Amino acid sequence: MRWLEDLIESISPGWSRAREQNRLLIRAYEAANPSRTHKAKREGRTANQQVASGGVSLREQARWLDANHDLVIGTLDKLEERVVGPRGIVVEPQPLTRDGKLADKFAKELRRLWAEWSISPDVTGQYSRPVLERLMLRTWLRDGEVFTQLVSGKVSGLQSASGVPFWLEAMEPDFVPLSATNPAADLNQGIYLNEWGRPLRYQVYKSLPRAQFFTGETKDIPAENMLHLKFTRRLHQLRGVSMLAGVLIRISALKEYEDSEMTAARIAAALGMYIKKGDGQSYPTDSGSEEDRELDIQPGIIFDDLRPGEDVGMIKSDRPNANLESFRNGQLRAFSAGVRVSYSSVARDYNGTYSAQRQELVESTDGYQILQDCFVSSVSRRIYRQFLRMAILSGKVTVPRNVDPDSLYNAVYLAPVMPWIDPKKEAEGWKMQIRGGAATEGDWVRASGRNPDDVKRRRKAEIDENKELGLIYDTDPANDKGGSNAQNEQKPGDEPAKDDGKGKSKPGK
Repeated sequence: MRWLEDLIESISPGWSRAREQNRLLIRAYEAANPSRTHKAKREGRTANQQVASGGVSLREQARWLDANHDLVIGTLDKLEERVVGPRGIVVEPQPLTRDGKLADKFAKELRRLWAEWSISPDVTGQYSRPVLERLMLRTWLRDGEVFTQLVSGKVSGLQSASGVPFWLEAMEPDFVPLSATNPAADLNQGIYLNEWGRPLRYQVYKSLPRAQFFTGETKDIPAENMLHLKFTRRLHQLRGVSMLAGVLIRISALKEYEDSEMTAARIAAALGMYIKKGDGQSYPTDSGSEEDRELDIQPGIIFDDLRPGEDVGMIKSDRPNANLESFRNGQLRAFSAGVRVSYSSVARDYNGTYSAQRQELVESTDGYQILQDCFVSSVSRRIYRQFLRMAILSGKVTVPRNVDPDSLYNAVYLAPVMPWIDPKKEAEGWKMQIRGGAATEGDWVRASGRNPDDVKRRRKAEIDENKELGLIYDTDPANDKGGSNAQNEQKPGDEPAKDDGKGKSKPGK
């Protein structure tokens, strides 16, 4: 075909050059060419167009699996445990004085009031803060997003037990209509936007859609009073999509396969036997005249009642499938890779060496920390700051004069940390880091999921009580005279310690 290229070049050099560039581009990216073995599926829609066409279907499928599939239930349960945890996101206020020191007394007062408010923070009065945070996290990952209205001030029908006029109204994504789009009003999928694409306010149903009391009436909530936590994988995506979107087909097919295997195993478990008949001339022509035969099967039976030509056989089955576990585990590895959860946590398979388990735990912890950061930045931090603002405005707390106003909202947000596989090895590692100056005692305590101030306060009270009662335990380092103290360790060849006559001992030479 070179003669054709020469002809085109002589007639239209520009066209020939464009053809050559396209040819090089195609050769450079083989994957861009659809073929018999490569379908080259493409997605040319925007992120919002994708969500508009499939967002509702994906979250409804995910909800069904969360209600009926044990693997999905266990996966979301594990994410609740590792991202939010049993105590929720722990907040440690860190206000500073004007000379840069921690305002300890003021911080303790904020922590006490925050704990009291956390008992019943939602408008329904049904959930504590840790329970509400776990439900919000589950909704976020399963449905793709969750909305929360910040309700502040005097509101009819609401009364705060802590005295701080601040509540949370958590809402599933159904409350914000995905189909509500009006370009003339800058309304896109239930969200009003400015010219930069920043949300201004949200259109929200006053009651849950498809509920018995649903009226279809909506209200607008300003963006500063609305928390919108969404799961996205693309820029410019207004609404979230279920985290299970990429694995729905696999996990649904696996459930159907396991159901089929279970049915086959149940059929195989029902023992079946047959009697292979002999020559037809040995039986009467009238089948109804033949007497019914019963087989009294017992262990060790010797059956000698067969007629000429008959044989006893058993219906055999290869169920349960011997390859079911390996096939299922392979599918679970692929599933866990798409949901930021370790395979061991999904399959509840904890076989392996310490090094292998720790490597898997370290890699999965990074995924948990990413989700923790998203949750804290979008939910926990904004909730605490609004709580503190309302606590000050309502007069429940008074800011001391020596507190730096710029540090008033400082706080440390603590989520569940990586668990210890071998506590002894982990503790030795932390001790080496602290002695080497690479970590602090507070880091060590936080790594175990506790509050450093609380631990020190309880520890001091415990040691003081033991001294008062005359109790001596080696858990107090001051009472530990064993070899764990480097100063008291006796090296091989050293002489025993000698008494200097004054009640003190000198080390031997």
